[in-house]
Amino acid sequence: MSQSKKKKIHYAWWVLVGLVVMVGAAKGGIMTTGGLFLTPVTEDLGIGMGSLTLYFSIASIVTMLFLPIAGKLIAKYNIRILLLVAVTLEAGSFAMFGFMNSVWGWYLFAIPMSMGSVIVTQLAGPVLINNWFKKHRGLALGIMVGAGGLTGAFLQPVAGNLIANEGWRNTYFFLGIGVMAVVIPVVLLTIRMAPLQKGLQPYGVDEVQQNEETKVQTTASGVTLAIAKKSSAFYFLLLFFFCETSIAAFNQHVAPFAMGLGYDIKFAGNAMGSWSVGVVIGALFFGYLSDKIGVKYTAIFAMLLGLFPVGLLLLTPENPLIFTVAAGLYGFVVASLGTLGPLLTTALFGNKEFSQIYGLAITGLAVAGIVALPIYGFIFEYTGSYTYVLYTIFIMLLLNVVSILFAFKGKKALENAGLWNS
Repeated sequence: MSQSKKKKIHYAWWVLVGLVVMVGAAKGGIMTTGGLFLTPVTEDLGIGMGSLTLYFSIASIVTMLFLPIAGKLIAKYNIRILLLVAVTLEAGSFAMFGFMNSVWGWYLFAIPMSMGSVIVTQLAGPVLINNWFKKHRGLALGIMVGAGGLTGAFLQPVAGNLIANEGWRNTYFFLGIGVMAVVIPVVLLTIRMAPLQKGLQPYGVDEVQQNEETKVQTTASGVTLAIAKKSSAFYFLLLFFFCETSIAAFNQHVAPFAMGLGYDIKFAGNAMGSWSVGVVIGALFFGYLSDKIGVKYTAIFAMLLGLFPVGLLLLTPENPLIFTVAAGLYGFVVASLGTLGPLLTTALFGNKEFSQIYGLAITGLAVAGIVALPIYGFIFEYTGSYTYVLYTIFIMLLLNVVSILFAFKGKKALENAGLWNS
């Protein structure tokens, strides 16, 4: 009897399966395909690249404003109902882009799209994994983040070909409706907020409880939000999120960058597929590596590695093989955001008020979207090149190494002041 229980798959893994499908479809099918539409839409409707990409800024402003509200909604309401509403807002708004004839349509529907995306792609996953996993939390995060890349690896080339053959309007419809059709039943079948709803304990809790000291560290150690937000560690973490998101935001411009060099939409879709493959491998790799050498050194390694693909795109972007390889390696590096972001937050501030601290810290993501995405678009619009964008990204990668080092110095200051475990 005892042995059969050991062999039974813990429900935490079914929750992870649901997150894999949900986040994979929402990110790979909607968020990462958005860049493929920029050039066709601007050319068809006569809209400037900078003007169209302002809808990303609007989405980021809404994200920043909605994050604290979304955190409260997740704590208060049934998670499945909340996710069903959220995915309908996100995917339904994306489908509505196909009806638009003016840039104002993108500005308008960016609002409900980003409200849904905050819950589906940013908050629900880390909160649910934090609830369900005491062991292999980093691996679970890596698998979830990798799902977006794996789905994107399939959907980016498909979307590129659909745009080329069926037009951008129909492709918006296909992707938006398809995501809803896949995600809604999966959420209903698999997602539960906490193990107690299934009469269970979190995965790995038995091993954690074998050592009382480890038990305290994994359940209640750390600092409160009130203490965290006054620390230097918190502001360096905000800077890390800002820079890393600005670095990752270039994915929306890979397709215009490629087509500006003379490549066609199909090549751009394949290059984005390479990016997504990199995200899959990177998410798993960084989740595994952080468990082995620690999140601090894993994050530093990721930022230094990012200098290589940026250098390739600066030096030899006209070579199609090098462009594709650089896109894949770039995706590998930016996978560190989704995997390492929650882990860095836990490493710096503990689990005591993780959701509140993480929800506030990731406003750095939203601010980056407000600033970086349209600036990249306007730089391309006025210079006809992404060269200056890539130089800026190179600098931000180095700046993030500094941010990580100083963030952990800030944590040490909290510990020395006796504020950790307070």
